[in-house]
Amino acid sequence: MDPGRRSPLPGPSPSDRSRTTAERGLWAWREEPLLHRGTTSLDSAPLRDAFTPRPRSALVTDEPRIIRKKTGNFLEDFRPGQVFRHKGGKTITEGLFTTFTDFSMATNPLCKNARYAEAYGYAGLVCPPGLVMLVAFSQTVEDISENARANLEYIDMRFGTPVYVGDTLEVETKVLGVRPSSSRPNLGIVHVQSTARKEVGSESESVVMTWQRKVQVYKDDESVEVEGFQVDPDPVPCEPWIPAHSAGTDYKALAHLSSPDSYFEDLEPGTVIEHSRGRTVTDEHIHLTGILDNTSQVHCNRFMIGLNPSRYVGGELIVFGGIPFVLCLGLSGPDVADNALGDVVYTTGRHTAPLQAGDTVFAATEILAKRDCPGRPDLGHVDTRLLGHKFVADEGAQHPDAPAGWKKVRIFELERTLAVKRRDHYA
Repeated sequence: MDPGRRSPLPGPSPSDRSRTTAERGLWAWREEPLLHRGTTSLDSAPLRDAFTPRPRSALVTDEPRIIRKKTGNFLEDFRPGQVFRHKGGKTITEGLFTTFTDFSMATNPLCKNARYAEAYGYAGLVCPPGLVMLVAFSQTVEDISENARANLEYIDMRFGTPVYVGDTLEVETKVLGVRPSSSRPNLGIVHVQSTARKEVGSESESVVMTWQRKVQVYKDDESVEVEGFQVDPDPVPCEPWIPAHSAGTDYKALAHLSSPDSYFEDLEPGTVIEHSRGRTVTDEHIHLTGILDNTSQVHCNRFMIGLNPSRYVGGELIVFGGIPFVLCLGLSGPDVADNALGDVVYTTGRHTAPLQAGDTVFAATEILAKRDCPGRPDLGHVDTRLLGHKFVADEGAQHPDAPAGWKKVRIFELERTLAVKRRDHYA
């Protein structure tokens, strides 16, 4: 059996069948025998008995045989060092590129203006890092987090080769660890390392990004004892490709196309920049999640959540975390990233509160440090902390950082290092 696919699961016990649908999940087991994904024979006793010939009078001939599938993996399915080569892959189309650069309010001219991007040495419009992350991350969902309660942390997210319209991304994931919850016997934390590549199988194959994440995943059978484990991540070389500064290019003639106050010289440590714009998220998030091929049901299956609201965060659909992620990147862009030539690394990031349809995302950026970029006197590295928040009604309350009757709630934070142009070389 392919180590990247989960093993057949046993059928239900009589006590399982007596539980309500809400207790047993959306697709509760029925009395008739089912074939689980991965079953290739009738070697198990329940299945063998189910298909043993019986007298004609005992057979039901007017009902079809039912095969009810389960998708995704549960906590007990993950193994140390297990590698998933995720199915599908995804080609970046013009429609996908336009939808997400416009939705996320991205402003860097590298993803908006082909003349600008080509003058800087790129092959065409450059996919912003948030879009690359969304496409790569979504490919991992079915195998890693379709049965998750929440995504907990992003770790060491690094970017490599630029991605353009027409590129196809394929992703694989290594399981690094599992830790059962000591307080919630139906949950545990899964730690994985994922790597996205383009032009897979060709001489030009290259890494476009690599990252680790931790996700809170449900058990399929709460009674199963799961042993924790931890293994080391693989070394994955991944450095951003940034075109060399060209003495023959008139960069100053292009300077009006980006923000005039977001160069390396402008970003001073100890500064907190409160970005002026916000973005309300509506039910459009379901469509956006779908076109990324993200199959997690907590983002799109309202019926499932309605059957057992207490099982799910907030008791309603949760907006896919990648959406506030890219919105925060986009909202911060004019003030911090308009003159960046690359995102180098996201050291760590996490969602600190859920986002639901109707919420409005705002962002701020704290400048932590800055330093020279090795071998690139035209650039500097800037370390930042990107902070996302929303406001929730709090009748009668007075908070210093919110309008009367409202409370500011942190929803996202990300430690982010950018390679930013120096004004004296480009403007």
